[in-house]
Amino acid sequence: LRIGVMRTLQIAAVSVVVTNLLFCWLTLVGQNHTDFAFSLPLIGLLNLPIELAVVITLDNFVQGFATVAFIAWMSSLTNVSFTATQYAIFSSIMTLFPKIIGGYSGSIVDTYGYTTFFIFASLLGVPVIALIHFLSSRLDVSSSATD
Repeated sequence: LRIGVMRTLQIAAVSVVVTNLLFCWLTLVGQNHTDFAFSLPLIGLLNLPIELAVVITLDNFVQGFATVAFIAWMSSLTNVSFTATQYAIFSSIMTLFPKIIGGYSGSIVDTYGYTTFFIFASLLGVPVIALIHFLSSRLDVSSSATD
């Protein structure tokens, strides 16, 4: 609440772009990763690539942060009289485009490779950052959805 919904969305969008670039970095690390070996009862010795673990942890945290920020923004757009209907429509639209585009990700990786794919995924975040900046200067988003 202190920094506002739009600023939180901006931070989340930039963080998503950065974590996509971290996956690009992982493609460059490749097999030269650093292993963290530990033993678990009934399983035995496990080798965990530290770089992969750090990037996946950061990506999961950032995706959770971005989703919460986006849901907070969508909630601020709904009218109290029609909250359930509007929220259902907004959340359906939120998941529609990633599902459509995500279906082609395997083809992109097969054609161009993982490094190019993650750079492309990062570049998809640039218009989102610009759109959030544009909307933040034109929308009055309050912290409550009572309008």
